[in-house]
Amino acid sequence: MMIPKIKGIIDRRILINYRVDKDVLASFLPEPFKPKLINGKGIAGICLIRLKEIRPKGLPKQIGISSENGAHRIAVEWIENNKLKEGVYIPRRDTSSKLNSLAGGTIFPGIHHLADFSVKEINGSYKVGFISDDGTSLSIEANETVSWNQESVFENLESVSEFFESGSVGYSPDKSEFDGLELKAYNWKVSLLDVKEVRSSFFENEKIFPKGSVEFDNALLMRDIEHEWIGLKKIKKSH
Repeated sequence: MMIPKIKGIIDRRILINYRVDKDVLASFLPEPFKPKLINGKGIAGICLIRLKEIRPKGLPKQIGISSENGAHRIAVEWIENNKLKEGVYIPRRDTSSKLNSLAGGTIFPGIHHLADFSVKEINGSYKVGFISDDGTSLSIEANETVSWNQESVFENLESVSEFFESGSVGYSPDKSEFDGLELKAYNWKVSLLDVKEVRSSFFENEKIFPKGSVEFDNALLMRDIEHEWIGLKKIKKSH
């Protein structure tokens, strides 16, 4: 069953981005996905997104729901119908919403782990984190800034913005298939965050990412983005 079109507002979206050894990512990714590289490095991270007025397209916003969500993402490429495609592979999703958790794989793509979120936003300062039902955790403390991280694998804000805007298609694992979803943002705009501290149980797991294979690169902020989520044809897993 195709996931229905969903409409709403991205109230706040934080993209925490890491540069990762391409061979480590390649060994982690399932077929048909391969790492999408920037200057020889793979790119992975976590999206912390607060959604509001989320409802099937065509229904009034008054019935929409709000939730805090986290998605672990890896920038990927793959061949589909003899054409090179690009987007993100999402190995796990976390949510504050019991409805999202129950509807994962039907209304929403992939398995959604129920998590407790902590959010504090004051005058351009952000403290966001979650602890999931299986102990997966994440926390970030950051402030809005206009200064670019000169150590980033990206050249500037424009290049990293284009990189993620072109990767608007995401696939999540669900049993024997990958659920596909495309983000159609009506007003794409990102700004910079200066990260004071970030912790991730996923990216700090040395069984997946050996020591030295993953480094923080940059963090981006999006606010008040009207959008649609559009369900895509599923991709069957290779056996």
